[in-house]
Amino acid sequence: MEHMKGLTASKAASKSPTETGKPFYRTIKWDKSYYTFTGFKDPEQELQQAQRAEPTLSVWLRNNEPEATKKHDASLPRREELNRLKRELCRRFNLTDIRWQRSWGVSHRYCQLQSLSRLSHQNPEALINLQGHTVVFADQSGMDASGHVMLGTMDVHHQWTKLFEQLPGYHSLQQQTHWLKERISLLLGGTQVVHMDRLGPVQPIAEHYSSLNTFHKRLMSHHLRLHPRSLQGLTMLLENDRSNPSLHEMGHFIIPIKCDLPTLQVFLQNHAPEARRRIQRKNQLQAEEEAVVKLCLETLSLRSLSKEPSVSPAQMIQCCERLLEQRSPHMQGLQICVSHFYSVMQDGDLCVPWDCKS
Repeated sequence: MEHMKGLTASKAASKSPTETGKPFYRTIKWDKSYYTFTGFKDPEQELQQAQRAEPTLSVWLRNNEPEATKKHDASLPRREELNRLKRELCRRFNLTDIRWQRSWGVSHRYCQLQSLSRLSHQNPEALINLQGHTVVFADQSGMDASGHVMLGTMDVHHQWTKLFEQLPGYHSLQQQTHWLKERISLLLGGTQVVHMDRLGPVQPIAEHYSSLNTFHKRLMSHHLRLHPRSLQGLTMLLENDRSNPSLHEMGHFIIPIKCDLPTLQVFLQNHAPEARRRIQRKNQLQAEEEAVVKLCLETLSLRSLSKEPSVSPAQMIQCCERLLEQRSPHMQGLQICVSHFYSVMQDGDLCVPWDCKS
């Protein structure tokens, strides 16, 4: 919000005194002499000036490090209590993990864990069915396509308890989902159906099962001639809102549920070599990313270094290399998240754009 207010103030300050009312935006590209004669601002020139005025990483860190440190220090007691509560709940109910769907602040996450902790003390029997699961605080309650138990942050304890009682039924649906994935894999030469929450909105397991069931029935009605292991090691995502199959840059196929199956067979066979090449490249980038992130943490003495899901491994690698070149002393002890913009978060985390200026 502070960033948006700054843009609004900058826009108001840049208006010419001769301008009255709202400016009239048009797609016409005027000759430079037009702006010289009328006195109006040249939008291209303003954009170039704005780009030149964008702060460098070192300048922005110097200006914002004190505020970030102050906010982080203020959040430390709550962070420690959050971690303690998480460990306690995972130990008591044998949870695999506790996660959050969104990047909520420490206070918000602490309140959500407190709510689950109160329910565990008031009605410990209700949480027995959670054993072995990963709990995700999300926008809605249920089970997602990955088998994680979602607790809606706007739901009350009664709704959570009702969900816990329904988990045995979800387990049956989960088993049927696994069976369908195995059958589809056998019919498509060993290609594995996967689901990636980070690539889109959370998909409930019932919806995922419905998609798999529809696709499996269509496959059974057509006899595809694919060698049982010809596509071993490849992966695919099923989607409802597409008409043609495609190959993602990360190497997985994106397959429409209602696509033409003979066309699908030809597509899979023709693009299998490129899919393997992209998967190999993805694995290589991920290994490079892990190595350079570890180097940044050690060399720059950062408290943590993470990234937004929309930042690719290649972009993260470029950013880390730029951070290592800078070696700014203002980074020591900070929690940095690589994103697409500059920002100081409410708990002292610093967001920096992956393509920030050196």
